[in-house]
Amino acid sequence: MSQPLAVIFGAGPGIGLAVARRFAQGGFRVAAVARPGDPLAAFQASIDQAAEPGAPSALVLGLDLALEGAAAQACQSIEQAAGLPQVLVWNASAGTPGPAAEIEAGPLLADLRVNLLGPLEAVRWALPAMRRAGRGTLLFTGGGLALAPKPGLACAALGKAALRNLALSLAEELAPEGIHAATVTVCGFVQPGPLAPDRIAQVFWELHLQQEGERERERVLAPPLPT
Repeated sequence: MSQPLAVIFGAGPGIGLAVARRFAQGGFRVAAVARPGDPLAAFQASIDQAAEPGAPSALVLGLDLALEGAAAQACQSIEQAAGLPQVLVWNASAGTPGPAAEIEAGPLLADLRVNLLGPLEAVRWALPAMRRAGRGTLLFTGGGLALAPKPGLACAALGKAALRNLALSLAEELAPEGIHAATVTVCGFVQPGPLAPDRIAQVFWELHLQQEGERERERVLAPPLPT
């Protein structure tokens, strides 16, 4: 197929679906991974509506990325059905509530499968084809907790900090190969205004379009301070 493929992990009804729609609007075929309980058919219809007439229908899978092996299963299913991506977006996240001193290994490891091990698995899957092509985009949805942890949200803060460091490490390592990696650090709740899903999705699109020499490794989004 002539159209490049964008793969979005964590295509929920907020940022993930908006990013999927933006890349479909930009001429990409889209494969997306959502939660099993999400309205997958409605998500597919929404992505297809954003695409150009006659474009291939989006592929939307329902998988729990907190389960061991789920990310690898998703990668295999997407490759068999649609091929390998030119753009990979990791938007999935998890965070068991509770204070840092009371974190238990089980919930922390389950969260890290989503926040760190899953994206690392997806990157290892997508990277060989990107390296062969000498181009590719790896984008990650970060959070303000990576910059400023809050009480009771230690697991989420640890996960976002780990994801941010993964994204920045990849950006440093892969830039000489023509592969762009970046994180969008969203400081606040997704809501109408500056942190609306469509506005955040546009940032992902802008980062993808950046050329060598102008590429950002992190874009921090925050609502304006009250006056």
